Amino acid sequence: MRKKGWIIFNGNLYTKKFSEQIEWLQNTARTFDFDIDVIANNQLLVAIEEGQARILTEKQEPDFVFFWDKDLFLARQLEDQGLRLFNPAKAIEICDDKALTYQQLANQGIRMPKTIIAPKVFVSLEEDSHLTQVIEILGFPMVIKETFGSFGEQVYLIDNEQQLRQKVKELQHKPHLFQEYIASSYGRDVRLNVIGDRVVAAMLRKSDQDFRANVTTGGKMYRYQPTEEEQAMAVRCSQLVGADFAGVDLLFGENDEPILCEINSNAHFKNIYDCTGIDITQNMMSYIKETIS
Repeated sequence: MRKKGWIIFNGNLYTKKFSEQIEWLQNTARTFDFDIDVIANNQLLVAIEEGQARILTEKQEPDFVFFWDKDLFLARQLEDQGLRLFNPAKAIEICDDKALTYQQLANQGIRMPKTIIAPKVFVSLEEDSHLTQVIEILGFPMVIKETFGSFGEQVYLIDNEQQLRQKVKELQHKPHLFQEYIASSYGRDVRLNVIGDRVVAAMLRKSDQDFRANVTTGGKMYRYQPTEEEQAMAVRCSQLVGADFAGVDLLFGENDEPILCEINSNAHFKNIYDCTGIDITQNMMSYIKETIS
């Protein structure tokens, strides 16, 4: 009997870049004999009635859900109803929040940049004495990252105290963190796509104009053979956040030792395909089929 699956995407983020990849996922899933339904998150509303939570839908529940979104309320409700999500809600939550990612991986022997999580601000920043400690510990230049952001956006290189105070004032109540600048990795990083317990594809990203290597910010892609140490770190990081699939980004230390940059639970797969010719949707659907069998 054919297994039924849902691919859930964000109904308000259906640009050409996203729609092409949703169609790609759907086509690959069908080659694995899955009966696939593609559904926007805003077609599956979470409701609480008479003290009971449920999803407002007449659709028959699937055998699995490929959750290609970050709607955590929906993801948690689907899991509460007993559905298997790829990726699980907790993994999506951890990866979507950079501060939470670093906290989750702390004390696990993972090499990471020095990181200071900014204190919570409710409306506007009225008191910034914490910046004195930030400067003492990290020095300049340093990096500020908004904890929620994608494609290298919401990441800022800060060269001096004036820039620091200005940027923090601009951010106000937006959650963010301060991080050590890894000069040895200027304009270059490695993306490793992890599925289960192995790296299935990798690429080097380089930029001559920007400290960020993301393709969206002008970086170029190159085929890359990751070292055993890089592969081991990527797999371990993915497992520590509880992900089935992850795009793990690593920086280069002074001696090219891998340093964790971030983990993406909803990593896009077009760029890695264009660079390497590897279609990781095949690996993902194979993993799902093996897992639910």
